[in-house]
Amino acid sequence: MTQVQLAIASGVSLSTIAHFETGQRQPAPDNLAALRRALEAAGIEFLDENGGGAGVRLKK
Repeated sequence: MTQVQLAIASGVSLSTIAHFETGQRQPAPDNLAALRRALEAAGIEFLDENGGGAGVRLKK
C-alpha cells in the first residue's frame, strides 16, 4: 500500500503519514487508530507480543 493509498483509506493526511515514517512526528492516538482500521480493512492482521515481539501478517 502506498502512502497515498493509506492516506485516502485512513483519512490521515499524506504529509502526516510521511512525517510518521521519517520519524519527524509522533502519531496521535486518533491517527494511529485510523491507520490501523485502514490497514485491517486492507487485510493486515496485527499480532500481539507473544514472547517473540509484536508483528503483522496478511489475513488468511
